[in-house]
Amino acid sequence: MKTIDVVAAIIKQHDRILATQRGHGDHAGGWEFPGGKIELGETPEQAIVREIREELEATISVDQLVTVIDHFYETFHLHMHCFLCHVTDGELKLHEHRAARWLDAGTLDSVDWLPADVKVVQAIKDQGILG
Repeated sequence: MKTIDVVAAIIKQHDRILATQRGHGDHAGGWEFPGGKIELGETPEQAIVREIREELEATISVDQLVTVIDHFYETFHLHMHCFLCHVTDGELKLHEHRAARWLDAGTLDSVDWLPADVKVVQAIKDQGILG
C-alpha cells in the first residue's frame, strides 16, 4: 500500500480554528484541515508554510506540532503531521476548497470531517487547544 506524507495546518485565531471543505477529488465535500503533500527535500514545517501560501494566499507561523496521524484509507496510507499555526500576513482566500468555516469548541463537531481529520479533532480536544 502506498504511503502519502502530508501536512495539515490547525490555523487558530482567538478561540477558533479553520476548517476547509474539499472542492475536488475522492473526498470532495468532506471537511479537513488545509495542507498537502510534503515535497522532496522539504521539512514538514516548510511544507505547511508553502501549502498554506498556495491554497489560501496567507503566510503562517508554525507554533507547535500537535499530532502525527496515521490513517489507512482503502487505497493508501496517510501519514500526516498536524501543526498548530497562526496567520501572520494576508487574508485567507480559497483556491483549492469549496468553503471554509471558523469553528470554536462548541461547533467543532458541526462539520463532516474526513476520517483522518476526525483523529486531529480528537487531539485538539485532548490537548485543550480550544479551551
